[in-house]
Amino acid sequence: MRIAYLDCFSGISGDMFLGALLDAGVPAELLEKTVETLGVGARLEVSRVNRSGISATKADVYSHGEKDLPREEFEKSRSQESKSGSQESGVGSQHRVGAELRSAMDGAETRPHTPAAEEHGHEHDHKHGHGRGLKEIREIIGKAEGISERAKSTAIAIFENLGAAEAKIHHVPIEKVHFHEVGAVDALVDICCAAVGAEALQVEEWICSPLNVGGGTVVCAHGTFPIPAPATLELLKDAPVYSSGPQKELVTPTGAAIAKTLAKRFAEFPSMKVAATGYGAGTRDFPGFPNVLRLTVGESGAEAHAAAEEAIAVLEASIDDLNPQVFGYVMDRALAEGALDAFGTQLQMKKNRPGMLLTVLAKPSDTERLAKLIFAETSTLGVRIRQEQRRALGRRWVSVQTRWGEVRMKVASLNGSITNYAPEYEDCRKIAGEQHLPLKSVMQEAIRVYLAGAEPHQHG
Repeated sequence: MRIAYLDCFSGISGDMFLGALLDAGVPAELLEKTVETLGVGARLEVSRVNRSGISATKADVYSHGEKDLPREEFEKSRSQESKSGSQESGVGSQHRVGAELRSAMDGAETRPHTPAAEEHGHEHDHKHGHGRGLKEIREIIGKAEGISERAKSTAIAIFENLGAAEAKIHHVPIEKVHFHEVGAVDALVDICCAAVGAEALQVEEWICSPLNVGGGTVVCAHGTFPIPAPATLELLKDAPVYSSGPQKELVTPTGAAIAKTLAKRFAEFPSMKVAATGYGAGTRDFPGFPNVLRLTVGESGAEAHAAAEEAIAVLEASIDDLNPQVFGYVMDRALAEGALDAFGTQLQMKKNRPGMLLTVLAKPSDTERLAKLIFAETSTLGVRIRQEQRRALGRRWVSVQTRWGEVRMKVASLNGSITNYAPEYEDCRKIAGEQHLPLKSVMQEAIRVYLAGAEPHQHG
């Protein structure tokens, strides 16, 4: 099984993750195309840098010509300009305002736009616009051509994890959280490229190390906070963390959201046959302490080919008064928010009413968030929650070239022996639609080519 390990000995941020992906072999052209298809006036600049003796890849996001700034650089420049009485006009002020808005996405200073803020004279939102809410961000991602549905779902899940943390910190509904314009652009690029790049590696399981959060304090728009910032700490709930090295912020909210969404578990370095490594550089260069994120990709050890056992949460609700269209929407939302699986089962309920049993499988750390989703989106008055153990076969992906195009095959194995294989539905559906063919014919052809051993390109 193809696995990837995120070694966060110097923390993790969105740009560090992109740099690590690129350094591990993800084509820069793929991420540049992703930025272009978003259509938000941004570009990605890739360079080679040295971090305390380690050669690493640096990914910088430029939004409308302005480079993404680290938090302390922005706060320092804002303080200096405030003292000098900088006016809200001209090139200099454009840079300052752009930095301020970008800053709102990179830490606890993300501000929800609420009526209460207006009543108390908070003019930030009025002066700079309301920013983008989750609804608009979902729409931008959904309309982006060239990004697969799987990558879109991952990107939206990362954004929603980030939004849920901010919503809890500010005690507002998640849909009220607004990611301000420049910050939203930077986050859109980081998160969408993270999702696309992660998919390109064709990794079946992401594993993350304990995270070094750094130390000291950080100055945010709401004041000075101890590290980790409030949103980061909320995102890292149930994850192993520690503080070491520079007294600086090492884990950003975006980085924490990426790790939380992708990683199936947090553990020490796993047994694997190493295939590729990548180092993604952070903005700062600490003497004697490499500010990099290390990504290692490889084939898991032989013992990992046995069915892996893990704890999962099972959430259930019996419903007999919900519009079927809403039921389907709830399942889609649950999957987008990180559920491992979601499905419905027909029931015959009390008073002989037909109903449906909604079942959601999730990581234990996601239980509370998904339970709230079920309460918010359905008519149920109760959700049953229990812990169970599940065993999962090792899985990998191979691609086969049919006469109509490439189709991915999911291959499952137990103790190194193949037990199951199936063509990827979305790939087959796309070909069937484009070529006006029966879906079953495309699926049968993919299986035929796979069994014929047509030298498939292995992704796992």
